[in-house]
Amino acid sequence: MMRWENERRSQNVEDRRGQRSAMRGGQRNAGFPIPLKGKAGLAILVVVLAAGYFGFDLTPILNGQLPLGDAQSSQQTQYVATPEEQEMAEFTSVALAKTEDLWIQRFRENGMQYREPTLVIYSGTTNTACGYGQAAMGPFYCPADEQVYLDLSFYQDMKRNLGGGGDFAQGYVIAHEVGHHVQHLLGITNKMREMQSRVNKTEANKLSVKLELQADCFAGIWGRSIQDQNLLDVNDIGEAMSTAAAIGDDRLQKQSRGTVVPDSFTHGTSKQRQEWFMRGFNTGSIQACDTFSAR
Repeated sequence: MMRWENERRSQNVEDRRGQRSAMRGGQRNAGFPIPLKGKAGLAILVVVLAAGYFGFDLTPILNGQLPLGDAQSSQQTQYVATPEEQEMAEFTSVALAKTEDLWIQRFRENGMQYREPTLVIYSGTTNTACGYGQAAMGPFYCPADEQVYLDLSFYQDMKRNLGGGGDFAQGYVIAHEVGHHVQHLLGITNKMREMQSRVNKTEANKLSVKLELQADCFAGIWGRSIQDQNLLDVNDIGEAMSTAAAIGDDRLQKQSRGTVVPDSFTHGTSKQRQEWFMRGFNTGSIQACDTFSAR
């Protein structure tokens, strides 16, 4: 288990738990309810996670493209977290603080200034500059507002339904999303989107895989920094590897539809995700994470 209890908490965490998003003017959500009971529910959940995992907003699929601001409002309700959930929130704050320490230093070494993202913890639904956020989407990064969004129930879904879990694996989730923020700040994301606009869907998917694997590699660099602080136990790397395997496109597609379609991959196979995380972990080098030049 990662030793985190005595470490610094980030000041860049916004707690929206209990704050529910709602349509104004009496309109109902344009999306459809997702049945999460039984095999059919699990299959739908896996499909949603496969498409929306780690940095991709599923708003167009789940709810239609809802505009932010006039179309939506938020309603505050009393929210009481369980001790287990509150511990996960505390850990998430520590994991975010560790990403801040890492990337502030790395950017400074390269003559740049790191702009820290905000991590929004929410329950159920929330408004974002990228659309309507829902727990079923999993964690995601929105470059439009430079915020990471996380419903803490995802950690339990990861453990129960996907075969991943553990505190270091949870940290890997946060570090991956912050990796997307780093890509945004470095201009990598915009460059990739421009490249996607000039190619067909299959080639565009391959570019998405490169972006995701690079974020995995950046998460590995974060993991290396945690090890260098002597905060890891012997089983922590195994947790991260199990989680990387659980969220590979090939495994998620196999679980959800029984077949694997490589041309539709957007995040990489289980093996690729493990390999690129470990490349970042073993080297600690941003240059080693150049997935766009690698085959």
